[in-house]
Amino acid sequence: VLLAIGRDACTRNIGLQTIGVKINEKNGKVPVNDEEQTNVPYVYAIGDILDGKLELTPVAIQAGRLLAQRLYGGSSRKCDYVNVPTTVFTPLEYGSCGYPEEKAIEEYGNQNLEVYHTLFWPLEWTVPGRDNNTCYAKIICNKQDNNRVIGLHVLGPNAGEITQGFAAAIKCGLTKELLDETIGIHPTCAEVFTTMNITKASGQDITQKGC
Repeated sequence: VLLAIGRDACTRNIGLQTIGVKINEKNGKVPVNDEEQTNVPYVYAIGDILDGKLELTPVAIQAGRLLAQRLYGGSSRKCDYVNVPTTVFTPLEYGSCGYPEEKAIEEYGNQNLEVYHTLFWPLEWTVPGRDNNTCYAKIICNKQDNNRVIGLHVLGPNAGEITQGFAAAIKCGLTKELLDETIGIHPTCAEVFTTMNITKASGQDITQKGC
């Protein structure tokens, strides 16, 4: 059973209407610009109440830290709400960073993207003989920007640990060429990102016949 509990934005009874701060009437969340500023210039909002942003504690902490630095420390750095690594800690973990494929297509156009993907078989699954075509990995590359990786997705053991490491590389401008040039650690699940060569557009079979 997957228990997915949502959050309510408790913003309707704290006096925002008195000073004219707009909220999304459907969900109570607060629209802001890219500096977390509401429609009232001296009022800022961070965290889970932001309309259209991620409901993740580390995101709120980072956004708050950067906001304080901009307001009082002379900084100009803004929070990156796109390249955020996150994981669903189901028994078989799912991790992602960057754009989902659908959002990437909407943002960049399908013709400007190349998607590489594969199924893979973790070493620890070989002894008990578990299905070798359950785990999945995918990267989304922007062809117009040197095949820069704009989305990374993995379904498999320790997906959170894998995603956290690749998130730093994505922030540094990771490209498909750099992944291909990276020597993988064998036999790890993360190694699969250094050996991808099948694109979704090719329609080639991605099932695995062995380890």
